[in-house]
Amino acid sequence: MPEEEFDKIDRTILTILQREGRIANVELAERVSLSPSSCLRRTRALEAAGLISGYRAELDRTRAGLGMTVFISLRVDQHSRRTSRAIEDALTAIPAVIACHVVSGDADFLVEAVVPDFAAYESMLLDQVLAVDAVTDARSTFAIRTVLSRGPLPVDRVR
Repeated sequence: MPEEEFDKIDRTILTILQREGRIANVELAERVSLSPSSCLRRTRALEAAGLISGYRAELDRTRAGLGMTVFISLRVDQHSRRTSRAIEDALTAIPAVIACHVVSGDADFLVEAVVPDFAAYESMLLDQVLAVDAVTDARSTFAIRTVLSRGPLPVDRVR
């Protein structure tokens, strides 16, 4: 589906699905004023186009025993595509890492991780993050309270 074909109904479907991923197609169709078959066809087209990359349950971090969120700024040496890919692979293999970004500025990577406590953080940092080849420096910032940690993404630019 080329970008030019996305319309207001598609953007409305995306908005609703971001907030209510488990909504039944019949209810979604009713809310966007389409037949269920047309709505399903559009939703599948949005999935095929890659705008909808998946569906997941969103868990409460504290209730899941992961009440500590930490952001780790990493500096690396040996800047190359190969080194970057190796670092990315190593970081994404760490279960506590829930987001990883290549960034500009003082750091090369910004990692978001969730852990139950400081002991688990120390273990993750020393045994996993700093064990990654080419990582030369790590600076951690702890979230005191999370105000917002998820979308929905604004869809007004989807064309």
